[in-house]
Amino acid sequence: MASSTTSSFQSSNLWSVFLGKINGFSVSSVPVTRIGFLKKTIECKESRIGKQPIPVPANVTIALEGQDLKVKGPLGELSRTYPREVKVEREESGILTVKKAMETRRANQMHGLFRTLTDNMVVGVSRGFEKKLLLVGVGYRAAIEGKVLVLSLGFSHPVRMEIPDGIQVKVEENTRITVSGYDKCAIGQFAASVRKWRPPEPYKGQ
Repeated sequence: MASSTTSSFQSSNLWSVFLGKINGFSVSSVPVTRIGFLKKTIECKESRIGKQPIPVPANVTIALEGQDLKVKGPLGELSRTYPREVKVEREESGILTVKKAMETRRANQMHGLFRTLTDNMVVGVSRGFEKKLLLVGVGYRAAIEGKVLVLSLGFSHPVRMEIPDGIQVKVEENTRITVSGYDKCAIGQFAASVRKWRPPEPYKGQ
């Protein structure tokens, strides 16, 4: 009888409590460890941004080969290689779609991101992007000298920044700077590099 009770005690895969005597020993409130493994399931929801189609204007040409995409328009040409977690497809109607290639958490995170990056490529080569900066400070001035942006920001010498290819910089009224081009990422990086020389005052907002 004792061997039967012990076998039941060891093979149980539930938290159980045995009360009574086993082999002459008093037993009470004995938790039994679960036998087996708990499998954690990950729910990969469809990205609301990722599932939106990307319209392609008539003046934009698309070259898609495997995980490599090239987009060419009146303003320039951009290319991107996609990770294996996502894939780009071109529908018969001409629109682009970005889909998940697998059901993983990483693919779910990349889905919306690469849909946005792809849309930025199409919009960039067809219409372009721009960022505007305003110099606020006594004596702060900006000027363009060829392919160089010259900033007077109160230092002992002017700051000279070479303008990258594919980016146009325009200065109005000596203090208004407009950075434009077809590569949204490059525009943002250049605008950030200009801004870092004199970051806005957190309390003044200037």
